[in-house]
Amino acid sequence: MQKMPADPALRLLVCSTCHRESGSAAEECLRAQAMMAQAGIEADVAEFACLGGCDTPRSIAVQAAGRASYVFSGLGADWPDHDIAAFCRLYLNAPNGWIEDARPAGQLRFHLRARVPALPSVAEGD
Repeated sequence: MQKMPADPALRLLVCSTCHRESGSAAEECLRAQAMMAQAGIEADVAEFACLGGCDTPRSIAVQAAGRASYVFSGLGADWPDHDIAAFCRLYLNAPNGWIEDARPAGQLRFHLRARVPALPSVAEGD
């Protein structure tokens, strides 16, 4: 398995206020951290109070400095772990995190709720 380049700025946020049939956001963070490590992706996994996907609970977000941000919701109790890892690989390999073809991310791509482009750097804005 190819290990992804270390990118400690990659954050995977787990909504801590979404309705959960079982388990807690803390348990889901541990599961997500283990899944990312198994996939060879260095990431900071953390809870966040609300990601705004309340009408379709169980939300996550992916973000990194200088890259686009993504929010997914409607993820069932059986998270598509391999799809999340595949998405993170695409994200790390895409210029500025902007993914043009998300098909390799499997079913996760159908749960996308928001994609926000990265802010231009000061040097780009001059």
